[in-house]
Amino acid sequence: MDQRRKFGNRGEDLAAVFFISKGFEIVERNWNCRAGEIDLICKKRGVTHFVEVKTRRSLVYGYPEEAITPTKLRHLRRAIEAYLASLRCPPARYQIDVLAIIAESGKAPEFRYIENVE
Repeated sequence: MDQRRKFGNRGEDLAAVFFISKGFEIVERNWNCRAGEIDLICKKRGVTHFVEVKTRRSLVYGYPEEAITPTKLRHLRRAIEAYLASLRCPPARYQIDVLAIIAESGKAPEFRYIENVE
C-alpha cells in the first residue's frame, strides 16, 4: 500500500473515532460500487450521514474541504444513490457531510465537521 493510501486510511480511522465520540453509530466504511466510494456512513437520531473525509498534513495546498469539488459531489451522489438502491429499507432522512482533518506531524489533529453540504 502506498503512503498516500496509508495516510488516507489514517484519516478515516480518525474520522471514525471522531464520530463515535459524538454519539454516531458507524454503519459502513469505504463502501464501494461502480459509481464511486463513500468514505463513511453513520447514523445519529434517525438521520443517515454520508461523510466525505478529507485529510491533509498541512495547509500548504489549502484547507482539506476545498478539495470537495462539484465533480466529487456528483460522484458521491451517484454512489449514495447506488447504496440506497441496494437497501431493502432505505433511510427516510439522510444528508451529505464533510469531515476535514488537518493532521500535522507532532500535533493533535484538528477536525472541522461541515454538515449537510448540499
